[in-house]
Amino acid sequence: MSTHPRHELDEIIHAPVRLSIVAALAAAEKADFRFLRDTIEVSDSLLSKHILTLEEAGYVHVNKTFVGKRARTWLSLTDRGRAAFQNYMDVLRRITEGTPHA
Repeated sequence: MSTHPRHELDEIIHAPVRLSIVAALAAAEKADFRFLRDTIEVSDSLLSKHILTLEEAGYVHVNKTFVGKRARTWLSLTDRGRAAFQNYMDVLRRITEGTPHA
C-alpha cells in the first residue's frame, strides 16, 4: 500500500504566500523586493517574514545592494529552491491527476 502523494508536499513551500514567492521567482532569474511585494499583493512585513523562512531553508538567495542612496533587495531561487519547487509541482500534478507514487 502506498501513501497519498500529499504527504510528499514540501511544507516550506506549501504556505500560500511562500508558494506565490517561489512561483514568481521560478519564472525569473531574480526579482526586486518591491516588484515581488506588489505582484503577490502582500505587505512588506509579511513578505519579509516569508522570505526569511525560504532563505533559512536554502531556497532563496537575498542580495542587498544600493542604487544611489536607496537600498534595493534582489531575490532569486537557489538551485535547491528550484529543485524543491519542481518537486512540489510534480507532487501537485500527481495529486490532481490521481497518479500513484512515482
